[in-house]
Amino acid sequence: MTLQQRRRLSREDKERGNISSATSTLTLSTTTTTRGGGAAIIKSNTKAVTPTTTTTASSTTTTSSTASSSAVATQSWTKRMRNILFPIYEEETTKFFLIGSIKFFVILALTLTRDNKDTMVVTECGAEAIAFLKIYGVLPSATLFIGVYSKMSNFLEKKTLFYTTCIPFFLFFFLFDAVIYPNRASIQPSLSTAQSILGTSSQSTSGASVIFAKLIANWTSALFYIVAEVYSSVSVGILFWQYANDVVSVSQAKRFYPLFAQMSGLAPIVAGQYVVRYASRAKDFGESLHRLTWMVTFSGVMICLFYRWSNAYIERMAEAESRADEGKNKAVQPERKAKKKKKAKMSMAESAKFLASSEYLRLIASLVVGYGLSINFTDIMWKSIVKQQYPDPLDYQRFISQFSSIVGLSTCIVIFVGVHAIRILGWRIGALTTPLVMACLAFPFFSGVIMGLDTPRRLKIAVTLGMVQTLLAKTTKYALFDPTTQMAYIPLDDESKVKGKAAIEVIGSRIGKSGGSLIQQGLVLVFGNIISAAPVLAVLYYSVLAWWAYSANRLSELFYARTAMQESKEHEE
Repeated sequence: MTLQQRRRLSREDKERGNISSATSTLTLSTTTTTRGGGAAIIKSNTKAVTPTTTTTASSTTTTSSTASSSAVATQSWTKRMRNILFPIYEEETTKFFLIGSIKFFVILALTLTRDNKDTMVVTECGAEAIAFLKIYGVLPSATLFIGVYSKMSNFLEKKTLFYTTCIPFFLFFFLFDAVIYPNRASIQPSLSTAQSILGTSSQSTSGASVIFAKLIANWTSALFYIVAEVYSSVSVGILFWQYANDVVSVSQAKRFYPLFAQMSGLAPIVAGQYVVRYASRAKDFGESLHRLTWMVTFSGVMICLFYRWSNAYIERMAEAESRADEGKNKAVQPERKAKKKKKAKMSMAESAKFLASSEYLRLIASLVVGYGLSINFTDIMWKSIVKQQYPDPLDYQRFISQFSSIVGLSTCIVIFVGVHAIRILGWRIGALTTPLVMACLAFPFFSGVIMGLDTPRRLKIAVTLGMVQTLLAKTTKYALFDPTTQMAYIPLDDESKVKGKAAIEVIGSRIGKSGGSLIQQGLVLVFGNIISAAPVLAVLYYSVLAWWAYSANRLSELFYARTAMQESKEHEE
């Protein structure tokens, strides 16, 4: 049993002791009152003065019992409210805030780079270009990354692996702002040159060749989009959650993870308002990019610092526990460590084979792919409509950043209200909420698009409906989907957490989003544009949600079984 577990048990025993003591006082007072009353009745036949004296004593003891009862009730109510609002034990507070701060800055950088990549690609190349970038740029890059990451995980220490994975992304964002973007005019071909290379007529306004020509003519923006997309998967899925799963126990995760989402919900608010009130107020987009990169670089530095500080704190706590346990179970501890060292590392091929043979990991992958497909079906269509309403890059950036702030605020509200849904209602309800919410809200959005966008009023209605649908889809994802998905990894062994998780989070999410992009590419070729393909997309959208909900329900059965086994082992230890 660890030092923290002993402290927690000691505190709980003390609380029970206080309540027991108060209850004993209450019982004793009640007994005294009964005996006093009895004495009064007995003595009333002999002496008339005695009942008055005894009744006064009885009243005094009754008042004492009432006060004790009120104290117990107040203490119980205070404890319940603390468990509801902040169910973190006193000795866990520092650990919680150190790890939670990593996620805050991860999400802060993610929000800034995500909104910026969308602004550049959508305004320069069109929203349909996103579908092509995700297949021909993001998916190969993500696959290459996971191959390199898997190899590095075989010989690099976890701390070194974290820094080696994190720092290059922020170095690219800094160099893009300082070197690449200022010189884009000299390193990018003109649109006419790109069209001549592809043999596309300058009169063409739609089609795959036109989209590719725009991407070639704006390849620096396309490159930023690809790196930012890979970072969005790596930063949350691998940098943060893999570290959190390593240092947070199952019992802590039920209380930590929903509150991690609450802390990270503040990051989009900060990022969005930073862009709306400062970055987007620049004289041009280049100056806006400078201001945005300053905050992204600062976030990268803070991620590394909080990772270092949290590791140092956890190591100090582990040393304290080791000293406290010194002399106890000396034969057991070395044996346990030796078993961990004997674990063999799997190759990339073995990792992929393990992923395919494990139903548990396949179901987690189904959840990730399901979200990636469904959100992609509506996201590109909505951004295409937003571009029609906000064609200027700074206006588009301002709108998207304001939307990110609303997403963050909504996430905080939903988490504050529903943060205990996982703890109280269970993992299954938390996992099923996101697909159910998306199913309900997508219907009015698809209906608005299918009805037509031929007037400014209809365009505005469609943008609003899409904003509400996307808003609540992202809100439930951050508040419920991410915590439940990450909790599903905890009962797994270390090998499955590292390589199975990396494969699911990076390649799995890319298959979902890139698969959705591939489908939409085909629809663009058939229908001419994504708006005309709305009815077909609606059918595909609801089919994916049904498959996602089935996978979540099946995974919940396996999760409960594995969690029960792991908790029983922890209690035995």
